[in-house]
Amino acid sequence: MSIAVKLQEVRIKDITVTEDTITAYLIDGRIISVPLAWSWRLSEATPEQRAKYEIIGDGHGVHWPEIDEDISAEGMLYGVPAPRPDKSFKQ
Repeated sequence: MSIAVKLQEVRIKDITVTEDTITAYLIDGRIISVPLAWSWRLSEATPEQRAKYEIIGDGHGVHWPEIDEDISAEGMLYGVPAPRPDKSFKQ
């Protein structure tokens, strides 16, 4: 027995950021929500900065220009938090 599966492309239609979560509303109707702590830049941003975003790459990601943060739809779906840079590294 074989089962055919058509994979849906993960694309963001809209996003909301609260004090606790980042929630992406996908084009296919799914909703992905991850803890705000997954993005240290968004965690440290003001509510006004969090509200200023651009959906990029035809819905494949989101960019917050004021804080230089990018989150991909696939990163949210598959659980890839943003790493905080190593403070011991100096340029």
